[in-house]
Amino acid sequence: MVRGLAKVITTSAERKIPVAAGHSTAQWTPENGAYTESDPTFDQKTIDAYKLTDLVKVSLELLQDSMFDLESYIAAEFARAFGIAEEQAFCVGSGTGQPTGIFTANGGDVGVTAASQTAITTDELISLVYSLKSPYRRNAKFLMNEITISAIRKLKDGNGAYLWQPSLQAGEPDKLLGYDLYTSPYAPQAAAGAYTVAFGDYKNYWIADRAGRTVQRLNELYSTNGQIGFVATERVDGKVILSEGIKLLKMKA
Repeated sequence: MVRGLAKVITTSAERKIPVAAGHSTAQWTPENGAYTESDPTFDQKTIDAYKLTDLVKVSLELLQDSMFDLESYIAAEFARAFGIAEEQAFCVGSGTGQPTGIFTANGGDVGVTAASQTAITTDELISLVYSLKSPYRRNAKFLMNEITISAIRKLKDGNGAYLWQPSLQAGEPDKLLGYDLYTSPYAPQAAAGAYTVAFGDYKNYWIADRAGRTVQRLNELYSTNGQIGFVATERVDGKVILSEGIKLLKMKA
């Protein structure tokens, strides 16, 4: 899910990305008056590549006797396994030997801290929306765990109407407070200190692919055991580049 929402780039080496840490300020200036200098500041984010691998060994007999294309099945299994590992890292990855997740202390900015360790209120969700600056709200979406959604679906506004709005068009996401709502099984559930709900423009989360995924057949390495090996490798990184573009709701510690 995160890969479909994020900004995806292809890199050939470590990439340093300048990020505005402070902005310039325009001044009203009289005719012939001296210009007032601004001093914008810049930070720098580095996006690299971490290696993700999988290895499968299959007996020669199974390959020879299989009634279907076993190699294609293994390739599909690699794609499934890599997709799961990526999604988990893009949500809660530590940034050490793997990507940095959105729902971490080094991910988005905390917009709201809930008053409870396990419950989220209507007012807190509204405050989360408006903790995000207006330019980012134009493309903002909610992202959370399905367990969290099951609780939020029961919330109502002051008129008794449910905040959650089902999609009226097939293939389109449901909505919460008028914004698209997406789910990931790896977004943290409500618990003490957890970053439970993300709201923002996820183009501020960058995924850097390095050379794509490769699948290699190892004919000789395991031949003395009567096996063929298949190994898949990819190198990828992911992190929030502009944290003010993604706000998090954090549960009470």
